[in-house]
Amino acid sequence: MPKKTFVLVPGAWLGAWAWQQVVPLLERGGYVAFPLTLTGMGDRVHLATPQVGMETAVQDVLNVIKFNDLDDFILVGHSFAGKVVAAVADRVHEKVEKVVYVDAFRPERVRTPQGGFNPAGEFGPPPQGGYAIPLTEAIIDRIGKDVTGSNRKWMMSKATPWPIKLATDPITLSKNYDDVKEAYVFCSLSGDPVDEIIAGKWGKLEGPYKVM
Repeated sequence: MPKKTFVLVPGAWLGAWAWQQVVPLLERGGYVAFPLTLTGMGDRVHLATPQVGMETAVQDVLNVIKFNDLDDFILVGHSFAGKVVAAVADRVHEKVEKVVYVDAFRPERVRTPQGGFNPAGEFGPPPQGGYAIPLTEAIIDRIGKDVTGSNRKWMMSKATPWPIKLATDPITLSKNYDDVKEAYVFCSLSGDPVDEIIAGKWGKLEGPYKVM
């Protein structure tokens, strides 16, 4: 049986480095992993401009797929990157085995724009004259209470400002996305109502699930 391939897309403020503890586990299981950094963050922070937005991020992922000849892969998006992987899956649906949303934006199967929001209301505005929002201790206290100790120190040492256009740009999905298979990783400490989801208040659960 061919090895499964994972394409790993990090969330806001992060880069491929955020998957450093995940990749070895996948490789130990015999899988192939492609962790990537979106333009404007992580090791690509030097490419940040006011124009870096969703289309840039989508092209980042599409290029990894194209130039590594990837097919039948599992596409993983964390946090805001749920929006990125949904748009990618819409464009190359025939290549995607499944999309996994890890504590992430989860799209609706509609044809109208979705997912765009102004992050300044939740995280504060970018510095005067800037176009990206830096990660602060206060933000982690609000959205990442489970990030503590050495992991928190490591995260703060590598986090780079999040280009605001990645948040404000919406995505619009086509009928191509309707048949894309999805899986979800919900995290109660970041606000996901896991108990309600298990109880079926968000709709009937299809397929197996595990509470950790």
